[in-house]
Amino acid sequence: MKSIVETPVEKLATISFDCDCGNKHSIDIQKIVVGEGVLPSLMDMVEPFKDGKILMVSDQNTFEAAGETAYGILQKAGCDVKSFVFQTGCDILIPDKKALGRLFMELEPDTSLMIAVGSGTINDLTKYVAARAKIPYIVICTAPSMDGYASDGAPLICDGFKVSFQGTLAYGIVADIDIMRKAPENLIQAGFGDVIGKYTALADWMLARENVGEYYCETCAEMIRVALTKVVEHAEGIRRREVEGIRNLTEALIMSGVAMGLIGVSRPASGAEHMLSHYWEMYYIAHDCYPELHGIKVGIATPLIAELFEMMRDKLPESVAAICPERQTMEKLLQLVAAPVLPTDIGIMRELLYESLLEAYQVRKRYSIVQLAVEEGQIEDCAEKITNRIYGNATISV
Repeated sequence: MKSIVETPVEKLATISFDCDCGNKHSIDIQKIVVGEGVLPSLMDMVEPFKDGKILMVSDQNTFEAAGETAYGILQKAGCDVKSFVFQTGCDILIPDKKALGRLFMELEPDTSLMIAVGSGTINDLTKYVAARAKIPYIVICTAPSMDGYASDGAPLICDGFKVSFQGTLAYGIVADIDIMRKAPENLIQAGFGDVIGKYTALADWMLARENVGEYYCETCAEMIRVALTKVVEHAEGIRRREVEGIRNLTEALIMSGVAMGLIGVSRPASGAEHMLSHYWEMYYIAHDCYPELHGIKVGIATPLIAELFEMMRDKLPESVAAICPERQTMEKLLQLVAAPVLPTDIGIMRELLYESLLEAYQVRKRYSIVQLAVEEGQIEDCAEKITNRIYGNATISV
């Protein structure tokens, strides 16, 4: 296991090994390139497909950040490349059926490769369409904002609900740190928040193993811990956009995706903190409001779930109690990068927080600390105490 968890992220492409958990793990990402000034290495990945049609997908911001340069590289190499840029104006791009339909309209029948230029939404839309069209795709990362670059899940909005659809793993990942360092501050904070969420996600996974016998892989869990440690150690450098800090954040996010890909589920990187984030997102989209970045919401949700672990401590197996984080520690980590900490920092209303603590476990069929609190009949009391701590004592109307 030690050799696997210490493997540089770039060498995890195409990895295959017999694991101590009893399973054979492998991942079908062909190339991962992370470093300063590595965008031109895109052509090495495109080489097998350069004689076919290529569809490059971006939005206005990501085209400016990396798409225009990538398009020039492809054209100079003689590739038959078509660039489609989502025009969102002042609005944000929602990964729903409207966006998917628009992207399918741009996909020509004989396209041999898709290239996503962007982070969350652009990557998710592209990997979904690529999976349905049965063609490979490459992602050019533009911000260290989320961990989906190396995963095959495609979270999309369907009938008002956030649903994780089966996508496809990227054929290749290009993460140019020179580009990532220039990402807007809130995107860097989002990536940090997404990584910090692994603290509670790993505790949830261990809890599921102990309480309901869910499959657990220590190797994949340790991969997440190693990446998480590097990010925490470089939090100040991340805030200052230092090369090493942003590289560690980027590698941790890719590593999280690899860990998910190795076992085929998002368990190593997603727990109750993600359920809260998805619940808030669905609420805001349903009410035509800006849903805030995924990682920002995950970061805010993490101390809340850590607090719930603290409240349920006497019901936890020893192995879980040993690794569950403390609320105040999670809040201090977010403060290191000047990220939002409290639900009130992003305008979450009192009633919404309370309801989400009660109901978010229904977002996904996945055992978590919230499910344990429900089973023990303590979720209402815990939710009220958490809500009152943040908003003050008052009658909660639902």
